[in-house]
Amino acid sequence: MKSFYVAIIALLLVLLGCQQVNGKMEKTMHDEPQNTKEAYFAGGCFWCTEADFEKVDGVIEAISGYTGGNVVNPTYEQVSKGGTGHVETVKVVYDPATVTYEELLEVFWMHVDPTDGEGQFVDRGSQYRSVIFYGNEHERRLAEASKKRLAASGRFDKPIVTDILPLGPFYPAEGYHQDYYKRNPIRYRWYRGGSGRDRFLKNVWGDMDSGIELQAKESEMENESKESPMSTDKMKEKMEGHMASNTEASSMYKHPDKEELRRRLTPMQYKVTQEDGTEPPFNNAYWNNHEMGIYVDVVSGEPLFSSTDKFDSGTGWPSFTKPLETDNVVEKIDRSFLMVRTEVRSKHGDSHLGHVFNDGPDPTGLRYCISSAALRFIPKEDLEKEGYGKYRKLFQ
Repeated sequence: MKSFYVAIIALLLVLLGCQQVNGKMEKTMHDEPQNTKEAYFAGGCFWCTEADFEKVDGVIEAISGYTGGNVVNPTYEQVSKGGTGHVETVKVVYDPATVTYEELLEVFWMHVDPTDGEGQFVDRGSQYRSVIFYGNEHERRLAEASKKRLAASGRFDKPIVTDILPLGPFYPAEGYHQDYYKRNPIRYRWYRGGSGRDRFLKNVWGDMDSGIELQAKESEMENESKESPMSTDKMKEKMEGHMASNTEASSMYKHPDKEELRRRLTPMQYKVTQEDGTEPPFNNAYWNNHEMGIYVDVVSGEPLFSSTDKFDSGTGWPSFTKPLETDNVVEKIDRSFLMVRTEVRSKHGDSHLGHVFNDGPDPTGLRYCISSAALRFIPKEDLEKEGYGKYRKLFQ
């Protein structure tokens, strides 16, 4: 009977509201504004600029991408290294009946450092500078007037150097960049907190209603930077390293087809990883495992967690304070069973792993509650022969 009611409620939600498409909540055609417009803003890291604009009432969506350069269909790797002329830019689709272009300009100014012509916050280089790209003469005049008003306001001691340039071809960024702040909220907050963006904005604008993402507590990255300040080059190198490792990992870890998985996996492993199932607590392989080693995806083999971050949560499932490789763990909103939770999946194997909760111990305050059936444990003495020798140093 319970499953019947759940099915009815789910059907009503689909009929009445929205459906999930490619990670974005898209309204039905009846709810879509009939006349939309587009605006283009570059404000440094497009993860942050996209997140800031999508919080504005009247903005339908923000799309991360590249424009301003001379390379056709550029990749993130090309743009981030410089030399293409492109700038990380966000395409803002908005309803002019709800929010005007002038108001979007005000939102833009309140989320950038318009006095920095060499980049934005931790991201350095012309590919990260602030730019307003206008699509017509009317937008150009509004942007120029808005820039003059900001300069005359006395808000900044330095000159306003944000460029106002004609819009050229816009190339959407790779899929993993879109809605990054939603799909990877923990990593996004870690990056944003350490970038210095919100500290700067708060110093300039205070607590004005600009949608600034002020955190209730300092992020892990902020704590790290206080203990040992990280140069902008180092942080950039660290983030680019994550992207490079993503590309390298994509070729190493594959998702086998369904037939092979049915042959390889036990019924419980298949149910958990492929059908988002849950194994019984206190009756699984690793909930009480105290050996030293790492845990990899049972499907793809990508490294996920380490015994050095494992703790006894009392739940009957393996629990960890953080991933071993953050780039191999993807977060998604899970609205099943009339609840809102954060699901975690493997990046390359796309295996359902479990969920992450905010009730874990220090230092992260997180509890990654993971199904044993989604994992394969590799003892520290077998790391070399299994091809995971680089993690041996964790246990020395």
